[in-house]
Amino acid sequence: MSQRVTSRSSRTSQLRTRATVLAAGLGASVALGAGVASAADTTAASGAASAVQAQAAAQAKAAKAEAVKAEKAAKVAAVKKAAAAKKAAVKKAAKKAKPSWVDPVKTYKLSASFAQNGGMWQSTHSGQDFAVPSGTQVVAAHGGTVVKAGGNGAGDGPAYGNAVVIKHGNGTYSQYAHLSKVEVTIGQVVKTGQEIARSGNTGNSSGPHLHFEIRTTPNYGSAVDPVKFLRAKGVKV
Repeated sequence: MSQRVTSRSSRTSQLRTRATVLAAGLGASVALGAGVASAADTTAASGAASAVQAQAAAQAKAAKAEAVKAEKAAKVAAVKKAAAAKKAAVKKAAKKAKPSWVDPVKTYKLSASFAQNGGMWQSTHSGQDFAVPSGTQVVAAHGGTVVKAGGNGAGDGPAYGNAVVIKHGNGTYSQYAHLSKVEVTIGQVVKTGQEIARSGNTGNSSGPHLHFEIRTTPNYGSAVDPVKFLRAKGVKV
């Protein structure tokens, strides 16, 4: 009877020991599983954070690129605007600026031209004729000093009638002939576009007009093509 009790007690003890071991193993398994799950969660969180950082970096890079692009576009626009403003200013200034040379009369028709042949002249025509009515305002084609003025072609002969010669510098002179009235005197300084006389029909003239010459000296015989000269100065003759 005593041996059976002992034997049962021993088995019971063994069962309890096995149960304890199993429980311990189960607990270790549970703890290990929890640890693995925790590590997985940490890895997932770390990956998500890295993805967010990468996205943020990409967005920042894109924003910087857009800012650089916008800055370049603004600079280009500013340069174009400045160039347009400068061009407009130059155009405005040129419009306001007084022309260097002008037509000797405002409204006219070109008649006898430079170097034209004809019985009216000793050889060929020495200037350009502007057909205008007698009494038309005649102006200085360019600023300068009056060196000849009066009848007898102002010293160049009766064929010119009343005449004026203006010295402009750099070996350039202008002559105005067949005038009905001379309004300047020798030595007088005149400005571009200033009235100097009135057109007429004096001297060797077939009708009212202004005879205009560009010369390299103040005297007859040194004339050059006045229309070509004026056009080279920007005058639309």
